[in-house]
Amino acid sequence: MKVLFLVQKEQRAILDRLYEGVAENCECDLRWLSSDEQRNLRRYFRQHVDVTQYDRILFFLRFKQEIRQAGFIRTVPNLVILEHDAYQNYIPCKYTGKFSAHYRKLPWVRVISSGFVVSERLREEGFDAVFVPKGYDQTLLSDQGRERDIELAFVGSTNSVAYSGRKALLDELAQVEPLIVTRTKSGDEYCATLNRIRFFVSADVGMGEFMIKNFEAMACGCALFAYDQGEAENRALGLQDMHNVVFYSDIAQLRKKLAILRNDPEWAARIAVNGRDLAVSQFGFGAIGARIVRELEPTLRQQAPLGWIEKVRAALGI
Repeated sequence: MKVLFLVQKEQRAILDRLYEGVAENCECDLRWLSSDEQRNLRRYFRQHVDVTQYDRILFFLRFKQEIRQAGFIRTVPNLVILEHDAYQNYIPCKYTGKFSAHYRKLPWVRVISSGFVVSERLREEGFDAVFVPKGYDQTLLSDQGRERDIELAFVGSTNSVAYSGRKALLDELAQVEPLIVTRTKSGDEYCATLNRIRFFVSADVGMGEFMIKNFEAMACGCALFAYDQGEAENRALGLQDMHNVVFYSDIAQLRKKLAILRNDPEWAARIAVNGRDLAVSQFGFGAIGARIVRELEPTLRQQAPLGWIEKVRAALGI
């Protein structure tokens, strides 16, 4: 299968290993699009793409730019959209309902969503949606066997509107427990910091799925305290409470389980090891890339015929 894979050149997360994981499992033409190129996909395709050369065209672009260009995107054949932010469709934020609205304009497109329940909800709305979770960069992050001199911590951003629930929970926890909330540079500094943490507090409040932080912390050997995203989401990832992860739904429950594990360090260590082994075996970007390619392979829905305006625009290259 020959795949044209279009990704963002400027992106906060380092996802190169994910792209490599896709490329290693198909004949892949991987291209990094600048912000300007993403803003004018019609021009980019006219100048640089022969769509007849590809079995699949895979978008992993800024949703903000995609929704402004639905008219052109409707003309792209064999299209699949990889989306890590579709959970925002179902939470109060500036994109509430906008993913559904966009996909209704492209009902034949396959959407690969990083949330199991999100993908189920999209399917219930009639879309061709499948689930492949987020993961972590297995070349940058690993358990280095260091001394864990930070008991309880979170590493990452709390600044966006989508993270308002995360910030509120971490602020509340910091009032009653010695929680460290910090940020680091990506790469070695981030890995070294995770390797110092015994209990990593993930606070994906109200998101309905697990962010990359969870898999990164597990892979680095932290015992992960994860906000409970519900039985279906947890089961889809193989997460089991007090076996390879510690679930909580409020501060009181978190503190109760934290007290148990403080008094039983061997149990805490087993949870950390089981979580690490699960992450390493299933959630490295190499494995996630292979899963994405498997979801590209089934036959896509038949694309609706172009309207006369779309045919004229396509013929004129505008």
